[in-house]
Amino acid sequence: MKFLFILPLLLILFAMAPAKKTTIVFFGDSITQAAVKPGGYIDLIQSSVNSKNLQSKYNLIGAGISGNKVYDLYLRMDDDVMAKKPNVVIIYIGINDVWHKATSHTGTDLDKYEKFYVAIIKKLQAKKIKVALCTPTVIGEKKNNANPQDVELNSYSDVIRKLATQYNCTLVDLHKTFSDYEQAHNTDDKESGVLTVDRVHLNDNGNKLVADEMMKGLSIQ
Repeated sequence: MKFLFILPLLLILFAMAPAKKTTIVFFGDSITQAAVKPGGYIDLIQSSVNSKNLQSKYNLIGAGISGNKVYDLYLRMDDDVMAKKPNVVIIYIGINDVWHKATSHTGTDLDKYEKFYVAIIKKLQAKKIKVALCTPTVIGEKKNNANPQDVELNSYSDVIRKLATQYNCTLVDLHKTFSDYEQAHNTDDKESGVLTVDRVHLNDNGNKLVADEMMKGLSIQ
């Protein structure tokens, strides 16, 4: 008989227990490092979460470091990602892997980029962590593949699309989104100033576009 009284009490206590937050780690380079600042894309996502009273559902963590390439992410996974015990990791890397080939000859060849990326995905998925992949955005905002690194960026973006399918990851196709936006809004074919401040790092419009696309991909609503 005592059990009949205890069971409803346990059910009530279980129902009253706070739901566990979904921890999302944003893993990337300087674009992600800046994203936690006011107006950055992580800050905008947090503001949206707050406005919808979803603070109890999501814990957002920025893990971006300036200058990082894909192998830097792999090397710091344990401390900067796994230690946070995330439910979801969204990877946004590739700009420096391409850009630094021209600026400092320290970029990442496409085959090595893919191998390190696969290693990151596998390590996360082995811990049952959901993975979202972002194609790299832009190095220059001119339309119709007129920027010097556009052909390479297209190839690196194709790798991300392939891996998202192969490993059943969420795809946030920022490269296509930015290209479509430039086609529609960059009427003067500017090299920067539409979505970036310097051809690479995001301005307010760029941060909003990234925030909107990530929230769609992560189903934050």
